[in-house]
Amino acid sequence: MGAVVALDRLLDGRQVWRGPARQGQASDHLASGHPALDARLPGGGWPASGLCEVLQAAPGVGELALVWPALAKLSQRERPIVLVAPPYRPHAPAWAAAGLDLAQLQIIHAAPKQALWATEQCLRSAACAAVLCWPQQADDRALRRLQVAADSGQCLGFVFREARAARNPSPASLRLQLDHGQVRVLKCRGGLPPAQPLPLAIAH
Repeated sequence: MGAVVALDRLLDGRQVWRGPARQGQASDHLASGHPALDARLPGGGWPASGLCEVLQAAPGVGELALVWPALAKLSQRERPIVLVAPPYRPHAPAWAAAGLDLAQLQIIHAAPKQALWATEQCLRSAACAAVLCWPQQADDRALRRLQVAADSGQCLGFVFREARAARNPSPASLRLQLDHGQVRVLKCRGGLPPAQPLPLAIAH
């Protein structure tokens, strides 16, 4: 058996490379406000920046209640939260009741072809706290551009798409599927998704 050597001696002799100290995970992630989900996500919540893809059978199955707690926190940072081409008019009292500062809420009405471009510009601008979009069509290339833009602009992006998109790969940092009060983690950067869906108490 080889001799035991103190780690300090190896470090002092530059025989072992010391990596940079990791920053606290709290700065890299934002609590979702749903403890059951946070417990299963790497870092304990949404990525602080990056693209999160939420797949759903139809609008109105609880996707906004899923993201509202985090958006409420972000709205206190006095940076806009942008909604690009939402499928219906946001109900301001519901957003306010969820704790969001409505003064930070901005809506961009864009045609389908311009919605992805507008989303990319907002994500890349470094001026927004979060960007939400509902693209009618988005292929892998378009989603990759959004992911890169979110990382570049240090912005949290949410893309809401139909559940059938699950059959195609996605470059998003996090990919969830929401259905009937349950959320299934399909992909999470930095960890393995749980095998079973998670029950969430969210209002539709």
